[in-house]
Amino acid sequence: MAGTISPLAPKNIIELPPIEGVRFSGIEAGVKYKNRLDLMLMHFCAGSVMAGVFTKSLTRSAPVLHCQDILGGEGDDGIAILANSGNSNAFTGSAGNDATIACINELGARIGLNPSSIHMASTGVIGEVLAADRVIEGLDKAVAELSPDGSMNAAKAVMTTDTFPKTAFTNIDLDGVNVTISGFAKGSGMIAPDMATMLGFLATDANISQELLQRALTATTEKSFNAITVDSDMSTSDSVYLGATRKADMSEIIDANDPRFLTFQSALQNIMTNLAHQIIRDGEGASKFVTIEITGATSNASAKKIAMSVANSPLVKTAIAGEDPNWGRMVMAVGKAGEPADRDRLQIWIGDHLVAKNGAVHSEYQEPIAAAHMKGDNVNIRMDIGLGKGCFTVWTCDFTKRYIEINADYRS
Repeated sequence: MAGTISPLAPKNIIELPPIEGVRFSGIEAGVKYKNRLDLMLMHFCAGSVMAGVFTKSLTRSAPVLHCQDILGGEGDDGIAILANSGNSNAFTGSAGNDATIACINELGARIGLNPSSIHMASTGVIGEVLAADRVIEGLDKAVAELSPDGSMNAAKAVMTTDTFPKTAFTNIDLDGVNVTISGFAKGSGMIAPDMATMLGFLATDANISQELLQRALTATTEKSFNAITVDSDMSTSDSVYLGATRKADMSEIIDANDPRFLTFQSALQNIMTNLAHQIIRDGEGASKFVTIEITGATSNASAKKIAMSVANSPLVKTAIAGEDPNWGRMVMAVGKAGEPADRDRLQIWIGDHLVAKNGAVHSEYQEPIAAAHMKGDNVNIRMDIGLGKGCFTVWTCDFTKRYIEINADYRS
């Protein structure tokens, strides 16, 4: 783990329960780090299906491009995901692609899978070709240590500047059948919408079609991993996977109108949001967990752009770090978003305290009340645009000196 654990970290790290048909391992391969786990392997049994969402960056890494090509076309013998930390293998040209393919081919030979059924994810430094030989040297051990109970080592193996592993799970009842959804994620910096420098790995035993699994993952990503930002910087490597072993004793979910699908998607949303919140709570140098809620916009899309404008403003984020209720910076961030807004209809709350209304400071505003709210670990800012019914909530953190220190020393 990277240094002192974030002050916003959960009090307890959740141990994930086994899911029938999924095995995990996490080992030390020496890709970049010494004396820590840095190579993760997940194996899904025969008959499993996989869904995935990826960064929208135009400089995507070699592993991301490979995974986008094979997603949904995996064979029937099983599926594997290999992930390393310490090197993103991004912006590495044909050499980076060759390294990815070499690792996948070698794993396929060891685990008995066609390379077209193996995904790879890499996270870490950009611009350096992955040391495929180190990954390959670790494959025998990674395969040998696969276990239904290996999820915690797997979660630790994908960490970079993270200070704690991020885990979550839930059990749901689908017409009398107990189904589990669980997952872990990594992410701490270079976090922005349309994914982030984050990897997410989720699994379920639900019997669901690949099409609906993908539909559920895409929908829940929008209001979880695509609704967080630490520093507005979009990564080259983001990937989130959701695999279903289909081992639960239930008929297959093949219709989006099936009530079981709605229940499944709602539970998945809770897990995804939980993991997204943990990423923000581990934001590099973070001391405040910040919720930005926008209502009254002309559309949900407009509300999201305004919320991100506020959440990504360095002036807003440093004011929060300084526990200064400088609501003028929030007004500024709304105005620069490029979305419909009316000064005389805008309302702003810090916590439950109404700060501004009708284009001016509210007559009953008391700065000591707003300042007291800013001193807490959880800061809530709500802004009503007053033009429509559009709404969206974004989660972010403050900017502190520690963020600069972490990123100034990142390659050292």
